[in-house]
Amino acid sequence: QLQVVESGGGLVQAGGSLRLSCAASGRISNINTMGWYHQAPGNPRPRELVASIASDGYTNYADSVRGRFTISRDNAKNTVYLQMNSLKPEDTAVYYCAADVGARRPWVRYWGQGTQVTVSS
Repeated sequence: QLQVVESGGGLVQAGGSLRLSCAASGRISNINTMGWYHQAPGNPRPRELVASIASDGYTNYADSVRGRFTISRDNAKNTVYLQMNSLKPEDTAVYYCAADVGARRPWVRYWGQGTQVTVSS
């Protein structure tokens, strides 16, 4: 079983920065893609991808954050980071980390409990 724990959320003014961290621990093997998703308060839509990074370093970003957010990964520590710059009020959401695990597809996705990011105007 894998545990995924996020940290680093908080309250920040528009234009500010935050750095989120996500650490995977437990029975770890074959962690493939890791990513960040968010869900805005009161939004009934499913969690939306913010950014992801594959084990080979390939990255993918939502259009709304490209150029402002940077995802990175430390494979030795099984940790992924999300550096968020030039934050906007519309970035306010709960941010969830996901880790896709498995030697072959279909991978199993593990979720963290989420961390709140609030951007004030």
